[in-house]
Amino acid sequence: MPDGENALYKQGASAALDGKPAEPCGRQCAARSKEDDPCPTGCNLNNPRICSSTKPVFLSIGYSTCHWCHVMAHESFEDETVAEAINRDFIPIKVDREERPDVDAVYMAACVAMTGSGGWPLTVLLTPEQEPFWAGTYLPRQALLSLLQQAARLWREDRGSLLTAGEALTDRLREAEGAGTGFPDRALAGMAAGLYARSFDTRWGGFGHAPKFPTPHNLIFLLRYARRTGESQAGAMAEQTLESMYRGGLFDHVGGGFARYSTDEMWLVPHFEKMLYDNALLALAYTEAYQQTRRPLYGEIVRRTLDYVLRELRDFQGGFYCGQDADSEGEEGKYYVFTEGELRDLLGPEDAEAFCGWYGVTETGNFAGKNILNLIGREQVQREPVRIRPLRERVYAYRLERTCLHRDDKVLAAWNGLMIAALARAGLALDEPRYRDAAVGAAAFLKRSLTEENGRLLARWRAGQAAHPGKLDDYAFCAWGLLELYGVTFRTAYLAEAGDLTARLLEQFFDGKNGGFYPYAADGEQLITRTKETYDGAMPSGNAAAALVLSRLARLTGEARWRTAADLQLGYLAGATRTYPAGHGFAMLVFLEELWPSAELVCAARTMPEELAAFLREASRPELTVLVKTPETAKPLEELAPFTEAYPIPETGVRYYLCRNGACARPVDSISEVRRLLEQN
Repeated sequence: MPDGENALYKQGASAALDGKPAEPCGRQCAARSKEDDPCPTGCNLNNPRICSSTKPVFLSIGYSTCHWCHVMAHESFEDETVAEAINRDFIPIKVDREERPDVDAVYMAACVAMTGSGGWPLTVLLTPEQEPFWAGTYLPRQALLSLLQQAARLWREDRGSLLTAGEALTDRLREAEGAGTGFPDRALAGMAAGLYARSFDTRWGGFGHAPKFPTPHNLIFLLRYARRTGESQAGAMAEQTLESMYRGGLFDHVGGGFARYSTDEMWLVPHFEKMLYDNALLALAYTEAYQQTRRPLYGEIVRRTLDYVLRELRDFQGGFYCGQDADSEGEEGKYYVFTEGELRDLLGPEDAEAFCGWYGVTETGNFAGKNILNLIGREQVQREPVRIRPLRERVYAYRLERTCLHRDDKVLAAWNGLMIAALARAGLALDEPRYRDAAVGAAAFLKRSLTEENGRLLARWRAGQAAHPGKLDDYAFCAWGLLELYGVTFRTAYLAEAGDLTARLLEQFFDGKNGGFYPYAADGEQLITRTKETYDGAMPSGNAAAALVLSRLARLTGEARWRTAADLQLGYLAGATRTYPAGHGFAMLVFLEELWPSAELVCAARTMPEELAAFLREASRPELTVLVKTPETAKPLEELAPFTEAYPIPETGVRYYLCRNGACARPVDSISEVRRLLEQN
């Protein structure tokens, strides 16, 4: 911060969110994140100081790498006049949405209900009972001051009307919590694919108009839908989008990895921040495309994305940080853009000509006089000239020294679960043990640093400290990641851990009567609503991810408890998604696995056969669940999947037991025979 301390906190009147006095936001906070970030604290809206206050609450929700959050912090929260107004008339609370997604979800729903849209920074005025009576997003300094003055006056002169407005909106939000149940059917998946086709940008790929978001889970759905149904248009839409995103500036052609979204229709100018979850999900999408098409380009994009994550977002203990900021030295995108002259000075005339020619760098530039490197309009991108890679490495090394890029060094359980899934899948598909090993390391970190002795997850770790009870996304995404890791390593510990997390989901989060998972545990801090969210956003919904985990556990283990819960959850999702299935792409993915033919394979052998690994590597087969029974895994596997006790391990060779759609074939002794059985109608 320019003057050391954020003025809003400097005056000492901010409410601590965990029931303790708030610390001033000075140099200690600067060590955590950017200089203009407020102090990170817990969030307990039932804090006695708030509940006993006669003041309204000023709630600001954002996150560390949010550009406009920093703008509002600089303009307003560091301003003495604004700080005086907030501290005099309100209880100020600052929340990191990445640490408290439950709080963010509740008040974002309120903002959308009031204004029809939302975003961050999210600004909400609440009664001491947590009920919102005003909500919006970024406000310039003068507009914020005007709001504060009007709200303070109304609170003094007409408090009843604000209390009534807050109660009415809260009642509306609670009424929206219910969702009808139904029966999943193939028509829902077809409706989703049709809706995507109607909004598809046939020129640039992607869906709708700018700004364009990657939504990788929708692309995975389209790829798998095309494979299961033969409707090639769905796969073509996904592939065009995947290639267009890579060609544009959304992909960092120097350092690898993807930015959050594109501000234009052609994917050229991104919002430059990079997030762990985007890169995990995009790695999964490109891995899926690679396994379906075997195009080397997709495999290379996966490698460059995951190598970026391993190089720049991995903690030395194995976990993965949240992301990197869009701003450097107060300027958005400065870290990523270059002038032609700058590259010419760095590389020399001949190499600069080749490099600039390949990446579309010009003297006039394409972004405020500078250049975002891109491959838009280039006819062939798969055959990169040999000389480009070493030049790119020189530019990358130069960029690291040129300016600093802030990194949000929180480790979130949910996002790490997604990255474990991505690394495991890519490690298998690309035959890259280093990705598998990184997934193993991240799983060990989650168990060591984000799991309590009683087995419950914590949501966030930073600098050796873990905090906040795990939410739905934490449990669901971590369980998914562990199942993917089991499918690569076939270590029963991962299957067992996934089962333990899912059991806790059912115990603490599940509506056992109507289906659906609540965002936070039954014994957790209770907010004004406990809405069961099903819509996907930048990440899949926790409800859809939980359905996937239940479905796969049921097919892997044969246990009735998983199947019963899966059926109830699938029925809930069928009802919740019917009005707009395209907003529930991940749920549609689960329906693909449940409603089309599926198969279960048990491999019994003395050791894991290489032919099975090669078979799993050659194609994406999410409809096929695989267990491997060896002398080492036999006992724990029989505890997790009791039916495997009946499958003997041969003294020599391998024995495969395949069941399809409830009917089991005779055992076979080679993977070629398994392939033949799977290809039969």
